[in-house]
Amino acid sequence: MPRKPNPRLSYAADQVRRYDYDRYLTSLFAPADRREGLFALLAFNIEVAKTRETVTEPLLGQIRLQWWREAIAEIYDGDQETGDAVRRHEVAIPLADAIRTHNLPRRAFDQLIDAREFDLTDQAPESLGTLMDYLDATAGGLFHLAAILLGARDTPSVSVARSVGRAWGLTGLIRAIPFHARQQRCFIPQDLLEATGLKQSDLYALKPVEPLEAAVQRLWQEAKRRLQRARNQRDTADAAALPALLPAVLAGRYLKRMEAARFNILSKPPEIGRLRRQIMLWRAARRGRF
Repeated sequence: MPRKPNPRLSYAADQVRRYDYDRYLTSLFAPADRREGLFALLAFNIEVAKTRETVTEPLLGQIRLQWWREAIAEIYDGDQETGDAVRRHEVAIPLADAIRTHNLPRRAFDQLIDAREFDLTDQAPESLGTLMDYLDATAGGLFHLAAILLGARDTPSVSVARSVGRAWGLTGLIRAIPFHARQQRCFIPQDLLEATGLKQSDLYALKPVEPLEAAVQRLWQEAKRRLQRARNQRDTADAAALPALLPAVLAGRYLKRMEAARFNILSKPPEIGRLRRQIMLWRAARRGRF
């Protein structure tokens, strides 16, 4: 049975708690006056990201994405004083408030929605570079917006946020390989499939074959490299951006779990207990590090 909404939380916060628990936890470290804006931003991401899972054919997915494309346009083109043209939607309304209050850039929203069109193709990315472009527009763009919402508008902070976003997004895709395989979907790039000899039929059959472990290891190496790049630049980021960057703490631990399991993503999925995640994030926030 689906969980009942938590009456103590706003609709957006409850959606994030239910469907993006890791970033729900990191958002709790944001200042109180910025927290609901973060929840609205993350709830918007959930709405767009789940498009492929909620439609039965690509055309319906395109219609859903177009709805959000138009909703974003109306938020930016509407009257900020009266709130005219904001669609009566549980996420669109608080998102409009966050966009206008914190002057969030429209381009990042448009790029994020456009990138999600790829989800509807059910095709593997052509190359690792193609995959990273997709992650930059989706996860990278989301972290970019979160950093600005928190008050870190400077170029170094945005650069670090995008780097963390790419690392987080790739880590998440690795963790989601079994989930996507059950849907007959593959985010492992085609060039990596060819290089490792991994057959999509074996992936969809959830066979723990050596080529899959080799492909996971290659993606793991890229995620670890991206994460380390972000950490090497963390001293350039405004301290205000920290709640948006804290997912890096969890990404690092997920990557360690993958390595310890010898990249056997099917038999030994990388998981972290809820209490453990809370403790890790609390310690990192207290130190002001990610």
